Amino acid sequence: MKGKPKIHRFQNMQKLVSRLRDDLVGGNQDFVLLYAYNGTGKTRLCMEFKEAGKLKNEKKPDTLYFNAFTEDLFSWDNDLENDNERLFHINSDSKFFNGLKDLALEERIGDYLGRYADFLFDIDYEKWTISFRKGDASHIKVSRGEENMFIWCIFMAICERMIDGAESYAWVKYIYIDDPVSSLDDNNAIAVASDLAKMLQRAKSRTKKETVSGIERTVPDPIKTVLSTHHALFFNVVCNELKKEAHKKYFLHRPDRGTVYTLRATDDVPFFHHVAMLAEIKRAASDGTLYTYHFNMLRSIMEKTATFFGHDDFSSCIHGVEDEVLYARALNLLSHGKYAIYQPMEMVDDTKKLFRDILGAFLNKYQFSLPDTLDISPSITSAPIPAAAPEEILVQ
Repeated sequence: MKGKPKIHRFQNMQKLVSRLRDDLVGGNQDFVLLYAYNGTGKTRLCMEFKEAGKLKNEKKPDTLYFNAFTEDLFSWDNDLENDNERLFHINSDSKFFNGLKDLALEERIGDYLGRYADFLFDIDYEKWTISFRKGDASHIKVSRGEENMFIWCIFMAICERMIDGAESYAWVKYIYIDDPVSSLDDNNAIAVASDLAKMLQRAKSRTKKETVSGIERTVPDPIKTVLSTHHALFFNVVCNELKKEAHKKYFLHRPDRGTVYTLRATDDVPFFHHVAMLAEIKRAASDGTLYTYHFNMLRSIMEKTATFFGHDDFSSCIHGVEDEVLYARALNLLSHGKYAIYQPMEMVDDTKKLFRDILGAFLNKYQFSLPDTLDISPSITSAPIPAAAPEEILVQ
């Protein structure tokens, strides 16, 4: 490890946006890659980044983005009356679709879509609708995952034309992508990450022709990118594909779900998202802010640990400890149903004690070296854990 891992602390999202833009401009980075849990504010950060560009450029945008708002530019007409002609509507008022009709993107969209799915599509530019077909069936309703994949393929096709110099997207200086693979299985996540990395490498190498004193020459005209995701596999694949490029990798966190944000650089420290998640769970167990969704998080970590050691079931992680049957039953019960992360409930005192006992047994068995990602490191009752390197906190 080289020196102390740094945690940069930002008092609000605007200062965080300034840091990201500074990395891309003054820091001469081509990419900024952010790993963050759901609920951190990734989508809001994307929109603030976009707004910062408009503020700087007299209300003229400089960022082409993909996030949940992009997906909202499409809507279904399910033909409830006849249940026959289902159409996917496009919001043609959006600047996102400026070149969709003129650039004839169907072939490029189809090239990407064919890599990930097995349905076809037709675009009606007069009505701004899309219909899907598969085999002999037409006007079919595709799944939510297939729908998101199709929208992603449109975005990729637009980016390809933008890199090629399409006038409709000449205003783009930055690409900001937030969580494009939330509904994908691992195989497609890897394929999408690999294709995206290749496209981003083309974007950062873009050039243009300019004439100076009557002499035409080719000059760099790069498009730089910010990528944020909660999908660990996707993040790791993109990082690996871009490891030789000028880039920054960060763990983005919002302590206590407040207005303060932190960035921990992960360039010199091997970054394992489940270890960072375990550090957060340990902190929550220590200060008593335990919610039922922490059982989901702990079980997820145990499942990954079990898989790493070649076991089929997460319960192998607590095999042989006292009360292992009770712990396994508790994890099975409390990580499902009404205890989902979208319906958080604070644990009662008895459940908090049970959670701490399970976590302590797990940490006793596996000696994790936990990073101090949250700048707070009280301990819970468990076997000694090797201390992480001290953090250097930089407030901005």
